[in-house]
Amino acid sequence: MSTISVIVGNPKPHSRTRQVAEELAQRVAQRTGAAIHPTVDLIDHATELFAWPSATLDPALDQLRESTLAVIATPTYKASYTGLLKSFLDRFPARGLEGVTAIPIFTIASEEHTLAVEFTLRPLLVELGASVPTRGLAFPTPKFDRRAEILDEWASTQLDLLPSAGAAAGARA
Repeated sequence: MSTISVIVGNPKPHSRTRQVAEELAQRVAQRTGAAIHPTVDLIDHATELFAWPSATLDPALDQLRESTLAVIATPTYKASYTGLLKSFLDRFPARGLEGVTAIPIFTIASEEHTLAVEFTLRPLLVELGASVPTRGLAFPTPKFDRRAEILDEWASTQLDLLPSAGAAAGARA
C-alpha cells in the first residue's frame, strides 16, 4: 500500500506550515489513494536531532524512508529551509530517500522567496535520492485564510504529475 509521510520543519509546534502540509497531503491522498501517516512535527523531536541512535526520532526516519510519497514542509528562513529540517534530513545517507516521491513546501512571508523552494529544498531532496516531479509549493502566509483556493490551484496543475497508488507501491517493491 502507498503511504504519505508529512514532515514539518517549523520551530513552532502546530504551525501554519504544518496545517498547509497536512491539507496538501489530504489532496495527495485523494488523488493517489495513499494512506497518510501521522505528521512528524520535528520541533517535537528537537532534543533528539543530534542523538545517535534516537528512540523517538529513528521511527520517523524509518517512516519517511519506507513511504512512497512525502510532503516536506518548512518556513522560509533566510531564503532557505530551517536548520531543524536540515538536521533531520542530514541523518539520511546519499540516496537514502531512493524510491520516495517528495513534494517540497515552503511557507513564505514575501513573494520575494517564491523560488527558494526550487533552489534550496528541491536539490537537497534530489541529492538524497527522492523523486520530485512536481513544482514545489511556495505558500504565501499572508494569504493563509485563502489556503483552500491556493492549494486547489496548485493541485490542479501538479497532482497529475504524481504516480498513482498502484504505480507508487510497485516502484517501492
